[in-house]
Amino acid sequence: MVAAPLQAWARGLRDLTGDGGVRKAELRPGSGPAVPPAASAAVKYSGYLEHRDVPFCTNGYDRSPGLMKLGKDITLRGLEIGLLTMKKGEVARFVFTPDYAYGCQGCPPLIPPNATVMFEVEVLDFLDSDESDRFFELTAEQQDTFPLQKVLKVADTEREFGNYLYRKQHFESAKDRYKRAFSILGRSPSSEAEQCQIDASRLLVLLNLSLTYLKLERPAQALAYGEKALEIDRRNAKALFRCGQACLCMTEYEKARDFLVRAQRIQPFNHDINNELKKLASCYKNYMEKEKQMCCRMFTPLSSSD
Repeated sequence: MVAAPLQAWARGLRDLTGDGGVRKAELRPGSGPAVPPAASAAVKYSGYLEHRDVPFCTNGYDRSPGLMKLGKDITLRGLEIGLLTMKKGEVARFVFTPDYAYGCQGCPPLIPPNATVMFEVEVLDFLDSDESDRFFELTAEQQDTFPLQKVLKVADTEREFGNYLYRKQHFESAKDRYKRAFSILGRSPSSEAEQCQIDASRLLVLLNLSLTYLKLERPAQALAYGEKALEIDRRNAKALFRCGQACLCMTEYEKARDFLVRAQRIQPFNHDINNELKKLASCYKNYMEKEKQMCCRMFTPLSSSD
């Protein structure tokens, strides 16, 4: 970023507010819908003062910026207005007057009073979590009054949120989102069709939880959630595979073999399952060799001195 006067920043910018308070130039187009109100967005940004070429704030060095919820985590009024005009993948430049930035007081020592600032912003991704967040603000009794389709939609949003966090390797946070989804899927169905819908949603969340606990190196919990998934679908190859992985982590080799062989019967050409069976065979061989060495040491007589 090269230091520039305000006039250079503002050249060719579109007035978003009608009073010149928030002006925008699109630097790279995005795709899909615009960021909705109260969404959770992953954003890269850098803020500049006039005639300064070093940003006073930036998260541009973060490989994976965290999600910020509009209306809660973003304190700059102009930035929130600007984000609502952006799409996923878009890069834009904004100029904010003091009323839409840091006000007449500024933010000492970095921001002087009555400062107009420029922000360059990139929307990496966003999740429309508003409906889900408002649902979880209700009491359990209020939640129970919602139709099943609404509950399933909320659970799916939470699972997508967890998937996003998982891909960013924020496994603890992903686990919490999956658990939140699972917590609302225990209602009693009014028909067999509803039971099938609930089971399908529960199965996806349970598989996610099992995998996430493996990443968190907590195999006992991974096994427990994998077995819950098998209660819904005992021939689910992913659930059998997760259980096999968990048992292998806990050196429960016989149980691991049972789960993995069952998974292999269902998907005989699955690369991951076959590799896990090879890993199991190698671990078991090493285990038996160590046991043999231990037994030899136990029964080898101690040499005695004259």
